[in-house]
Amino acid sequence: MAEVFLRRLTRWQAEAQREAVADLYVEAYRGPSGEEFRGRGAFLQRFAEHVQRPGFDMVIASDPALVGCAYGFPAGRDGGWWPGSNGQVPRELEELTAAGRVFVVAELMVLPAHRRGHVATRLQETLLIRSSAIKVVTLVDTANGAARSAVRAWGWRPTGRLCRSGDGAPELEAWSRELAR
Repeated sequence: MAEVFLRRLTRWQAEAQREAVADLYVEAYRGPSGEEFRGRGAFLQRFAEHVQRPGFDMVIASDPALVGCAYGFPAGRDGGWWPGSNGQVPRELEELTAAGRVFVVAELMVLPAHRRGHVATRLQETLLIRSSAIKVVTLVDTANGAARSAVRAWGWRPTGRLCRSGDGAPELEAWSRELAR
């Protein structure tokens, strides 16, 4: 397997790469039956919203083809990132969010052929190195056992659940960890 290199993208570069990132998303989440795990269109819509958030940051992995990416942004101080939490988000996390000290890892994906090669670990470490946040948070589909096992292995802890109503979206579990300084 070729060596994998990481590169940070500007917001403009991320927008220019949106189709390639969407292709990566489809391949990274392809189920065993060959069907898409999640819709490409829904991902593109979320990505378009995320890339506009203040403090958006993105890191890609390539060999030279795109094999993984991670991106995120500081959580909005208004707590708007927590809708649907049903009051299950710890008070400490709400306070840190209001203080602007929480970074959200919105997406972390790696092609199956490059998993178990520490690409995801390198992506998240590189993404978070410049963050001044105290805590980092991500959402994981409660039915995705592999993702839940991975974040647990990286030292993340379950923090709360978010239930989106009416759109058929899966129940999500919030995971968080302290940023080492």
